[in-house]
This record gives sequence, C-alpha cells and structure tokens, in this order.
Amino acid sequence: MKTRFVLIETSHAGNVGAAARAIKTMGFDDLMLVRPRWSNVLRKEETIQRASGALDVLANCRIVATVEEALDGMSHLCATAMTPRDFGPPARTPREHFALLLQGALAAQAGPGPLDEDSSPAASDAAAANPSGESGVAFLFGCERYGMANEDVYRCHVALSIPTNPDFGSLNLASAVQVVAYDWRQALGGYGVSDVAARGERADAQQVAGMLAHWQQALAEIGFLDLDAPKKLMPRLNQMFNRAQLTQEEIHILRGVAKAMLRTAEATKR
Repeated sequence: MKTRFVLIETSHAGNVGAAARAIKTMGFDDLMLVRPRWSNVLRKEETIQRASGALDVLANCRIVATVEEALDGMSHLCATAMTPRDFGPPARTPREHFALLLQGALAAQAGPGPLDEDSSPAASDAAAANPSGESGVAFLFGCERYGMANEDVYRCHVALSIPTNPDFGSLNLASAVQVVAYDWRQALGGYGVSDVAARGERADAQQVAGMLAHWQQALAEIGFLDLDAPKKLMPRLNQMFNRAQLTQEEIHILRGVAKAMLRTAEATKR
C-alpha cells in the first residue's frame, strides 16, 4: 500500500533529516514537507547530517504550500495528535488502528465502495491484497512546538496516539515518526531478523566427551575433583556443556584451558 509521511510546518532542520532516516530504515521513501520554516531545509547541513545515509529520501522529498497538495492521491489520513480534541476522529494507538485497517474492518464500516461493485477477477485479487480498499495511507505530523492544527486533525480518519509515560509523554518529532513507521511496517509484515553472529560448526558428542575427559584429568590435578568421590560434578558439567551447544572452536578453547591447568599443576609440584 502506498505510504506517505507528511511533516507540517517543521521548524527544526535536523528533524527533517532524522525523519528521512527513520522512514528509510522501515522501507519507506515518500516524505513531504508543508510550509517548513526553512525554504532550503533539504539542503541545510544539519538536515543532511541527521539523514545519515537517507539522502535519496531527501532527494525525492517535496515541499508544498498546503496540506491538500501533500495529500494528493492519499485516501486514508492518520493524524498524530497527543492532545485530546473535543471534536474530531477517533483516537487509537497505531497498532490497534493498523490492525483494523488491514483487516478491512474500517472499509466495512464505511459501506460498499467501487471494489465491491466490481466482480472482475482483477478486482477480487486487489481486494484480497488490500482489504482496506485504500489507495494510499498518509501520516501527518504537526510542528514541534504546537503539534497539529485542529483543522488538519479534523480532516483525518483517525488520531494516532502513541502510548507513553502519563507523566512525560513528550516525543521528539523524528522519534514519533520512527515509532509510527515501525508499527506500520510491522503491520504490513515486517522484516526478518538475521543473526549477525555466525556460529561455527557444532561439536559432536564424541568431541564433547573427549573435552570432558580432558577436564576431568585437569580438575583432578588441581585438586578440584576427588576421583575417589567425584559425586555428580562431571555429569553436571556434561549437562551444562550440552545446553551451551558448543562449537568445535569452543571445544578447542576449553581443551586449551584444561591443558593450561595441567601445565600449572605440573609446575606447582616441582
């Protein structure tokens, strides 16, 4: 689903760069600015520094004069307003609202639309891929000092409220963008997590047994293990190392420790 992030009357250049970085980390690239304080904000040094690798997002970013222009092509509008309004759209947490949106529950509440009237196979496939029937989702963020104007909140379908500490709910603009972008990406399926720490080849049972025999010899030499009354020390060590799922490299390290213990014990006897 097409996604756009709209920053309205942003006053700090760094927040523009940080917002660009925030949405890029979640796989989005459509950023629009409405009447920012600085007309050259996209070229300011602070913006570029805070973008930190998201220069392509800045390059594609557009500056417009009105909110209406920023919302062109967007059908579902999400305000981000922490301050309750006496009148306006319902307030929901991002995760709660995104679940309803992607389940098509909000479209069902709105009644039949063009997709319901079109029974063609192509329309059915489109509806299955996008049960909400929305052409695009826009997230609107107000200026750092005052937040969103009432008239901009009123035009939206929902007011997203990020659950925060009741005694300190103030979020930096770019931080709020990051949270919403993350929750929206998770709702769309998210990204997998890769284990960057490569594990070596797993040691087999024979290698573990050989290492334990080496340790038994070393522990006995330094007086930690009484071979005449070993109790359950070695079985317990066996269980501990089994839980650790040792690699072959780790077996070599542990054997090196045992070798050093034996060498020290021998030197002490001299």
